[in-house]
Amino acid sequence: MSSETLTQTEATATEPMTLTQMPAALESSNSKLVYLYLATVDEATISNLESTLEMQQLALFPTLDTLESEGLIERDGETFTAIA
Repeated sequence: MSSETLTQTEATATEPMTLTQMPAALESSNSKLVYLYLATVDEATISNLESTLEMQQLALFPTLDTLESEGLIERDGETFTAIA
């Protein structure tokens, strides 16, 4: 196999997430933005999310609470990770 040939699994892993792959439960733009960011990075803190997404903590905390209650992200102390 040449280095240019990718298996379907490898190709899928390198493709960016699209809006059609977003969980259907995500309705608000904040939820979609935060989930998409967490799905593309290994983990993030509130400070990471606040600075990268340019969102205030006032908007982040309820969004993260909703995503966590829907089982889409996990919280470990101050670190958040996407599950799905």
